[in-house]
Amino acid sequence: MRRWLSTLAIPVAGLTLLLAAEDVVAETVPEPAGYRMDEYRAPVPATLAGAHVVDAAGAHALWQAGGTAFLDVLPRPPKPENLPEGTIWHEKPRASIPGAMWLPNVGYGEIAPETADYFRAGLATATGGDTGHPVLFFCLMDCWMSWNAAKRALEYGYTDVTWYPLGTEGWAEAGHELVEVQPWKPDAQ
Repeated sequence: MRRWLSTLAIPVAGLTLLLAAEDVVAETVPEPAGYRMDEYRAPVPATLAGAHVVDAAGAHALWQAGGTAFLDVLPRPPKPENLPEGTIWHEKPRASIPGAMWLPNVGYGEIAPETADYFRAGLATATGGDTGHPVLFFCLMDCWMSWNAAKRALEYGYTDVTWYPLGTEGWAEAGHELVEVQPWKPDAQ
């Protein structure tokens, strides 16, 4: 009886490993040629051509070393235009990596010219106008906004681009502090 059970256990263990490997393969996301245009909260690729990709430890090491501009690109919904008069609108607070510049809405697949200008101005401010200055993009875990924004920065000519796909959720899970931030405003500088 024991021999029969041990003979059965080997194929079952092998099948379990095979199914686990299939799950990993099924979750592998290929890097697209262009921008992600929809379903921004979905599994992301492990790579971004031309950029460095870091995990929580790598992002924290860059943050501790200083010298890298951390750019949070989580989108922020606008205040609805049709709110009744007297309605109080409360913006949702954003908890982010300390010292990060929040540039909301720049990570969509297609952005308006005004948003592109805002993004370029934010990048120029964060880097002192130096396209070789290190920049790190993040958002949330499984969020294409940071992937798109990092790709766009590369297309704008930035040469030291890092993408942190785990975002603020990965940062907090690693035990690092988050602080409330406000969106960057060009006229505030």
